[in-house]
Amino acid sequence: MVRRTGASAPGAQSATYRVLTVPEWIYFIHPPRENFAATMTDEEQAVWGVHFQRLKRLLDEGTMIAVGPTLGTVNTGIAIFEAPDEDAARTIMEEDPVIAGGFARGELRPFRLSLLRGRD
Repeated sequence: MVRRTGASAPGAQSATYRVLTVPEWIYFIHPPRENFAATMTDEEQAVWGVHFQRLKRLLDEGTMIAVGPTLGTVNTGIAIFEAPDEDAARTIMEEDPVIAGGFARGELRPFRLSLLRGRD
């Protein structure tokens, strides 16, 4: 994500900007079976609850950008977030309780948020 900071005086023709680049990542959360959301066991529901609270905390801290599941019979989850490098990104994914606990398989990829409502 590119963040521009700086200001120019009223009437000035150009502004001075400092550009900060923070790499974005996406991880996919692949559950163990189809119709997972509709067929979760009590144990799976408990772990997914902890997973959700962790993602909410990371959102509140400014790490997560967007999170959610696909709907229908294949409930793949996605988490789009910022991390300085692949090691840090992989740690965020691997510490997700559903992945760490073996309840889902994680798949990490670099990502570029090209358009964002309210930003672009």
